[in-house]
Amino acid sequence: MLDIKRIKQDLEIIKPLMDLRGEADFSLEEVIRLDNKRIELLQKVEVMKSESNADSKLIPQYKKEGKDTTELMTELKRLSDEIKVLDEEVKAVETELFNKMLTIPNVPNPKVIKGDTDEDNLEIRKWGQPAKFDFQAKAHWDVGTDLGILDFEAGGKITGARFTLYKDLGARLERSLMNFFLDTHTSKHGYTEMLPPFIANRQSFTGTGQLPKFEDDMFKLQGFDYFLVPTAEVPITNIHRDEILNADELTLKYCAYTPCFRAEAGSAGRDTRGLIRQHQFNKVELVKFTKPEDSYQELEKLTADAETMLQMLGLPYRVVQICSGDLGFTAAFKYDLEVWMPSYGRYVEISSCSNFEDFQSRRANIRFKRDKASKPEFVHTINGSGLAIGRAVAAILENYQMADGSVKIPDILVSYMGTDIIKKK
Repeated sequence: MLDIKRIKQDLEIIKPLMDLRGEADFSLEEVIRLDNKRIELLQKVEVMKSESNADSKLIPQYKKEGKDTTELMTELKRLSDEIKVLDEEVKAVETELFNKMLTIPNVPNPKVIKGDTDEDNLEIRKWGQPAKFDFQAKAHWDVGTDLGILDFEAGGKITGARFTLYKDLGARLERSLMNFFLDTHTSKHGYTEMLPPFIANRQSFTGTGQLPKFEDDMFKLQGFDYFLVPTAEVPITNIHRDEILNADELTLKYCAYTPCFRAEAGSAGRDTRGLIRQHQFNKVELVKFTKPEDSYQELEKLTADAETMLQMLGLPYRVVQICSGDLGFTAAFKYDLEVWMPSYGRYVEISSCSNFEDFQSRRANIRFKRDKASKPEFVHTINGSGLAIGRAVAAILENYQMADGSVKIPDILVSYMGTDIIKKK
C-alpha cells in the first residue's frame, strides 16, 4: 500500500512512474479526492464537537443562574445528531479510500527500465554455457516419463491437469533439492529456517498484496476465509505483522520450504506441459526485513544467494532486470533468474527477486524503531525464490541427460541422492 501523503505531495513524480506500468484500473486523483473529502468531513466534525463541548459547559452555569436550558439542550441534540451523521460519512469515505488504496500497485523505483512486456526485460549477466548434445535431446517430461520418475497421467487422474506424481528417484531428487537449498541458505548464507503453515488467512494475503486484486488466482478453502499459500512469502512476511521491531534486529533473514498452490498457472497453452507451470509445486523462499537505506544492497545479496544455488548445481542461467510493464503488482524493483532449458531453446524463470520497499510493510503494519526516542518507521521487505524446486528438477533432467536416456546427478546432490545417476529400470 502506498502512503497517501506521498501520493499528494509527490504526485508529479509518482504519476509518470506509475504510467510506465501501462495499467489503467486505478486512479491516483480519485484517492486524493477521497482523502480531501475525508479531511473536510473531519474538520466539520471537529468544529461541531468544539461547539457541543462549549454548549455543554454552559448547562451547569445556566442551571446555577436559574436560566432555562431548553433551547441549549435542543441545540446540543441537533449537534449530536449531525455529528453522528458526519461520523458515519467519515467511516464510509475512509472505507472507500482504504479499499481503493489496496488496488493501487507499488510505485516503480526510478531505476526500473521502461518496457511493456517480458521481451523488454534487460539481460544483466550470464553464467555457464548452454548444454550442447551430440544426440537428439529430449524435453524433461519425456526424460522423466521414460525413466519412470515422473507420472503426469497419474497426477491428472488423482487431481487434474497440471498436477504431477513424482516416483522413486524423481521424488528423491525433489526432496534432495529442497534439503540442499535449505541447508545451504542456513549454513552458508545466514538465513533462519522456518516451516510455516501452508494455509493463511485473508489478512495475511492482504498484507503481502495478493488480496484483494488476485483472489481469483488463489485456492480458497470452502467454508473458511483461508487460502492455500501461493508462496512462502505470504506466511513468512506475516510473522511480523502488526509488530514494531528493534533496529538492531535488522536485517532479518528467513528461508522456508512450502508447497505452492496457484489456481491460474499461466496463459493457456504456454509451458503447460511438464513441470514449468503447475497448480502445485514446491519452492524454497528467501525473505528479508531491512532498514530502508539497506534494502537495495540486501536485494543484491539475496539475488546472489539464489544465483549460488544454480552455480553449485552447474546449471547455466542469466539474470534479467524486469521492465516497468512486467514488474507485477507489489514490486518496486525486480530481478529474474532464468535457467537454460534445452528443449525450449531459451532461458526460463526459476526465481524472482524483488524489493517491495515499504509497500507490503504498510499493508501488514510492520515497523521498526531506531531508538527509544524515535518514531516507528516502516521496514522494507525483500523476497526471492531460492529456488523453485520443480523447475530445478526440470532443468537438471534436460541439462544432465545422456545419450542412453539416463540422467547424471549434479555432484553437489550425490550425497543427498545416494547415487550419481538415474537410470531406466
